[in-house]
Amino acid sequence: MNAVRTALLLASFLALGACSEGSAKRKSEPPPVPVTAAQAVARDISIRLQVVGRAEAYESVALKSRVDGQVAALLYSEGQHVKQGDLLIRLDSADLAARLAQAQAGAARDEALLAKMRADTTRYMALKDRNFVSEEKVNDTRTNEAAAQANLRASKAAVEVARLQRDYAEIRAPIAGVIGARLVFPGSTIKTNDTTLAVINRVQPLLVSFPVPEKHLLRLREAMRSTALKVEATLPGDANRRFAGMVRFIDNAIDATTGTILVKAELDNADELLTPGQFLNVSLILDTLSNAVTVPNEAVQQGAEGNFIYVVGGDGAVEMRKIETAASDAVATAIAKGLTLGEAVVTDGHLRLTPGARVKITNADHQEGDKAQQGKTKPAKGA
Repeated sequence: MNAVRTALLLASFLALGACSEGSAKRKSEPPPVPVTAAQAVARDISIRLQVVGRAEAYESVALKSRVDGQVAALLYSEGQHVKQGDLLIRLDSADLAARLAQAQAGAARDEALLAKMRADTTRYMALKDRNFVSEEKVNDTRTNEAAAQANLRASKAAVEVARLQRDYAEIRAPIAGVIGARLVFPGSTIKTNDTTLAVINRVQPLLVSFPVPEKHLLRLREAMRSTALKVEATLPGDANRRFAGMVRFIDNAIDATTGTILVKAELDNADELLTPGQFLNVSLILDTLSNAVTVPNEAVQQGAEGNFIYVVGGDGAVEMRKIETAASDAVATAIAKGLTLGEAVVTDGHLRLTPGARVKITNADHQEGDKAQQGKTKPAKGA
């Protein structure tokens, strides 16, 4: 009887030990890590080059006077839209008008002298026919007539110069655009081609210039040969408002100090929201990848050995996998190597993950996608 009781007690102790061991083992396993996940999907994605550019006027002219003088009147308002040929500044032209009158008087004098020389030539030729004067005298009168003609042409040229000088006292807009701030005022004395009177900028369309690293030059030229190269410009801090344009110019030399080449794109700027000198974020679309394997940008992590992602396996454990990216945009990243279509990747909760850790996917949209995917694959298994 004692032996039986001892055996029963021993069996009870062994059972209790096994239970406690299993409970301790279960307590040692960490709970699944809650994460959000998304499936790798196929979509078209653009290969973009993100650079910083600066807006500049399509045309810019600094107005300068072509004559010395004094400003008499300013006929424009600061920031005004002007048309080509509009009168902007008038100089004091009293002395220029006097010079024109003087030149006109000189031309009238030379014209009268020419008329006298022609009459003398005609008279002396008639006298020579009667043998009243010599051939030498006739030649002298012809020479004097030719000299008078030359003097008259010189006088008329002086009249034209004086008229141009007087017209230069009225400074007109050489291009259409927006005129800037006043740099001179009535009474200011200006010199020829020295003093800047105002600046006119043509802002419709507008140019944006930006440097492109030389490693992208070959692809840039290939893209321009195949099709029109598009760009998108945004204001710093305002990515929602985009301005579309086309590349119009690639410089003919690489800057040796920076290793970049200058590129210019033309923006419509119909609403004049952009201003010359303004910094812009420029996105240059070099190419488009069709049906690329893409994941949300949040899934791509950076490590010491490059980019990697956490892939969720069928058993709920995650695998840290190195990848190579091909391109990215504001939403997704295209994976060139390391991921296949339909695999699930972690998009949030990376900090608590280690290779092989078990996860619990919390986003409902991914779970519904898994169920739909399973529903699609079950008939295939039955077949």
